[in-house]
Amino acid sequence: MAPEVTQQTATILVVEDEPAIATAVAQRLTAEGWRVEVARDGLAAVDAAARLRPDVVVLDVMLPGIDGLEVTRRIQADQPVPILMLTARDDETDMLVGLGVGADDYMTKPFSMRELVARVKALLRRVERAQQAAVVAPADPPLVMGDVAIDRAQRRVHRNGTEIHLTPTEFELLVMLASSPKTVLTRERLLAEVWDWADASGTRTVDSHIKALRRKLGPDLIRTVHGVGYAFEPPAS
Repeated sequence: MAPEVTQQTATILVVEDEPAIATAVAQRLTAEGWRVEVARDGLAAVDAAARLRPDVVVLDVMLPGIDGLEVTRRIQADQPVPILMLTARDDETDMLVGLGVGADDYMTKPFSMRELVARVKALLRRVERAQQAAVVAPADPPLVMGDVAIDRAQRRVHRNGTEIHLTPTEFELLVMLASSPKTVLTRERLLAEVWDWADASGTRTVDSHIKALRRKLGPDLIRTVHGVGYAFEPPAS
């Protein structure tokens, strides 16, 4: 069994080809007490992830060799790890593509180091939560509603018998919604309980993850309540 991840023992892989940004990010994350390694291109990032088994990856989209999207695909195919994607473009299409291939969060440049650290800490808390849940509640029964089955113990989702690959964040968001079917959950509550964010500055992140879930699971499971939030609508049996 892998050792438990804590805020103090975490390993962070930073993938960034701009030396000034890579150095600044690595120094700031190291100051938090984390072990940090930097990769400067896509292929080096894939190799480093396989060797380090990091707890979080901070990944630039634009990289020499293979880009950040392909890096994400390859890393997630090898191991489930939270990925915070960085991009110079504030484009929702780019965001959805990134989330669709397996990123868990998304920041546009320029960004504040304080916000970056907050996002990484939130990802690490989710890793800790998932590990604790696996230890204390390994026998949680699956949530089965119509043709959707959510296995909380094994963190697997099936629809109509087909397994759907979700990122750790997508899985937690789906479980949160499906645990209270037909109940409208506000964006602020979802941010607090899934992302561990104390403020409401990330509502766009919630919206983007909902879109990613709909692309993977179908558009009928999650209802939008405009101006409020989202509700899980169980499919017909």
